[in-house]
Amino acid sequence: MENKVTVDIIILSYAKNDFFKEITENAVNTINSANDSYEKKIIVVESNSGLKGYQYPFTNTIYPNTKFGYNKFINIGLKHSNADFVCIANNDLTFDKEWLNNIIEAFNRNPELASASPICPENHKKYQIFPNSGIYEGYRTAIELSGWCLVFRREILKFNLFDNNLSFWYCDNDYANTLKKNNLKHALVTKSIVHHLESITLKGESPKKQSQLTFREKIYFDYKWEHKNWKKYKYRQLRFDYPFFRRMIDNTINLFKTAVKLWKK
Repeated sequence: MENKVTVDIIILSYAKNDFFKEITENAVNTINSANDSYEKKIIVVESNSGLKGYQYPFTNTIYPNTKFGYNKFINIGLKHSNADFVCIANNDLTFDKEWLNNIIEAFNRNPELASASPICPENHKKYQIFPNSGIYEGYRTAIELSGWCLVFRREILKFNLFDNNLSFWYCDNDYANTLKKNNLKHALVTKSIVHHLESITLKGESPKKQSQLTFREKIYFDYKWEHKNWKKYKYRQLRFDYPFFRRMIDNTINLFKTAVKLWKK
């Protein structure tokens, strides 16, 4: 008797109110109502500790006792996973009936395919990519690689796909670079359809929080993948974390420039 393919689906959720809780429940419900015969396990990593004790229906819901970090919470979820394939998903998704069948079929047809993303018709049409139009190999974030839903073979976890130093933004860019660096093929599977509500959790944050979740991540990302200069990395981090330090440095530089101009006169 042939062993069933197993799939673990890890959903990151921040149900800070009933609206966001319903969004997570919708994702769980549409996964469970899909037309597939795989042995699935849904793991919800919930950031709202106020819900502790609540289990989303037909899931293993985990409440980490630590500060949120997107990749850190993924890695916590992965500790509860042991399936052949792993899916990492945002909570603001609606899954079509055949999404899982079609994405696993792509892996079965191409043994070299290590990672894949489904298509979002609403998002991908701006790139002139449409459902059922084929398989597109590549690593471009938001195009071939949809960070809001990643499916991959379990064996590639040995490449440290999810760097805990990145807590939100640039996680998908880092994932893409890690795949590319290790010659692991990724593709957009347009027969697999998932609808994304476009960073609805992030939009619910204050502008200051959004800034923290975006620009500060770029400081580390640039250090890791571009300049690799530790002193430059720490200097940029200090400038961002301590506005007073930034103003002091800027004022010193401006005074120096003014002094140079006066000296040249």
